[in-house]
Order: sequence, then structure tokens, then C-alpha cells
Amino acid sequence: MIQSIAVFCGSQPGKNPLYETQAIETGKYIASLNLHLIYGGGNRGLMGITANAVLEAGGKVTGVIPGLLNEREHQHDNLTQLFVVDDMHERKKMMYQLCDAAIILPGGYGTMDELFEMITWNQLSIHDKKIILLNSDGYYNNLLQHFDKMYTEGFLYEDWKKNIEIRETVKDIFDNLLLAG
Repeated sequence: MIQSIAVFCGSQPGKNPLYETQAIETGKYIASLNLHLIYGGGNRGLMGITANAVLEAGGKVTGVIPGLLNEREHQHDNLTQLFVVDDMHERKKMMYQLCDAAIILPGGYGTMDELFEMITWNQLSIHDKKIILLNSDGYYNNLLQHFDKMYTEGFLYEDWKKNIEIRETVKDIFDNLLLAG
């Protein structure tokens, strides 16, 4: 049963207004379903927008932030719980341990790092947590094409679609999450 959701996303808002709209919608769904948000602990970009949407709707939010990113990501000071950890590795490990599933919104290098590590850990049976990628306005189309290329070229042990669900809307994420949970 899914009780906590990690959301991996950008520490910047991006240029497309849809990203912010979907981050708010994600946060509202998480709170309305009494799920606990686990996220990177910042108060900037899509991270802060998602966390604030959960909090404004009365939900619970746990942040995990490395001390070195306090300045860059502006540590959120109004969370249900905040862990300040030593480094990015500890952050990711703690977030994976605290969540039952993960949603990937648009983001940059850090978001990709978190996505790829989570996929790799699924493949290695370190965990079997559901990974859901929100393909906002085709944001991840090129990445998905590359996943297909990695598979057809024989670099993946199994079809990548076994480890990642692709959704086009936030509603579709949570409709399917509830069916599976």
C-alpha cells in the first residue's frame, strides 16, 4: 500500500507554465489522498511549488537536503519534517527508503540523477518501488526515445517499460496509482 510519494523535480520552475501548474496539482493530489510527500527539501522551483501545494492543502511533507545545498535550493523551513544530510548520496538513499513510490516531474541534472539511480536500483532488485514519469508537454520525449534505443541495441536486461510508467497528466498518475495501490 502506498503511503508516501517521493517527487523528484527541478529546483527551478522551468519556462513552460504547465510545469508549475502540474507541480501544484501533484501537491494537491498528494494531500487530498493523505499521502506523505518526500522531496528534496528546497523552497525553490518545482520542488518548492510542490511542497507548498501539499502544505497549503493540509498535507505532510518531509524534506531531505544536503547541507551544501541549503543556499542554492533555499532550505524550506516550514515542513512537517526536515533532514539535513551530508551529501547527495545520503539524500537519495534516505528519500528512497522513506518513499513507497516516486513521481518524476520535469527537472535538470539532479532530477535525471535521481531517476536513473532509482531505475538502476529497481533493475538490481535493491527495491521494487513504482516509478512514474510525468511527460509534461512532451518534456521527456527524447529521453524515452533514447530508452528505446538502449533496449533495441541490447544495453538493457529487460524492456524499460517494466520499470517506468509514463503518464501525460497528473490525474492519470493518481488514477493509476490508486488502482495499483
